Amino acid sequence: MKIDSHQHFWKYDAVKDAWINEEMKVIKRDFLPSDLKPLLLENQIDGCVAVQADQSEDETRFLLDLAKDNNFIKGVVGWVDLCAENIEERLEYYTKYEKLKGFRHIVQAEADIDFMLSERFQNGISKLVKHNFTYDILIFPKHLENAAKLVAKFPEQKFVIDHLAKPDFKNKDFREWEKGIRAIAQFPNVMCKVSGLVTEADWNNWTAVDFTYCLNVVTEVFGIDRLMFGSDWPVSLLAASYAESCDIVEDYFSKFSKADQDKFWSKNAINFYDLKD
Repeated sequence: MKIDSHQHFWKYDAVKDAWINEEMKVIKRDFLPSDLKPLLLENQIDGCVAVQADQSEDETRFLLDLAKDNNFIKGVVGWVDLCAENIEERLEYYTKYEKLKGFRHIVQAEADIDFMLSERFQNGISKLVKHNFTYDILIFPKHLENAAKLVAKFPEQKFVIDHLAKPDFKNKDFREWEKGIRAIAQFPNVMCKVSGLVTEADWNNWTAVDFTYCLNVVTEVFGIDRLMFGSDWPVSLLAASYAESCDIVEDYFSKFSKADQDKFWSKNAINFYDLKD
């Protein structure tokens, strides 16, 4: 069994999706379950986790509606305003949706580098564990120090770092990233998604070797029990096909035992997100 723990759906809107610039015109269109399903079948992927791309509760409802109608969507990582005064009430509301597994905030886009350390945001994070919700950490290497401070405060909360925290594959400068990733990996409640690799690379000139150093680091510091596969489709289409994104990690983890490969490709994601058949 294989699970894609990180992909997106959207109905393209020029205002809502303003982050998709002209350089990214290949993804300036709708991407829906009917687009993904054949790719999953072709690559022997049995299910996926749909992750928010827009910061609104409308986005959360949109993904939940897609998950209700498409059984291969095993879980949803939505958005809720974790800084809201009524956060407890909103989380209580969302507990009725079995496929809603957790939440994410696009911290990498916040102007304040200390956003994660704000009292209101941390209040929201503190409420998640009560309702068994996970939290996806979307950041750049410069945020890793604060992310480590955040996860240290909530040892019972389940966290996962998206896209390895986006190492600088283009310039191959991993110093800040490696220091930060080694530090945050010391916290056992943090996992890491091996996802979005090509998105941070030179879209036109990457090779699989570009990712080996960082894959070696995360495999060493997190161990196979805290890593999971994610495609970051369709954003990954900026640089690679779905199959090519799979091939990078398929080749890298092919040297691992069958049991360890099963953890990486499915079991870790299933356990982390509590996915059901």
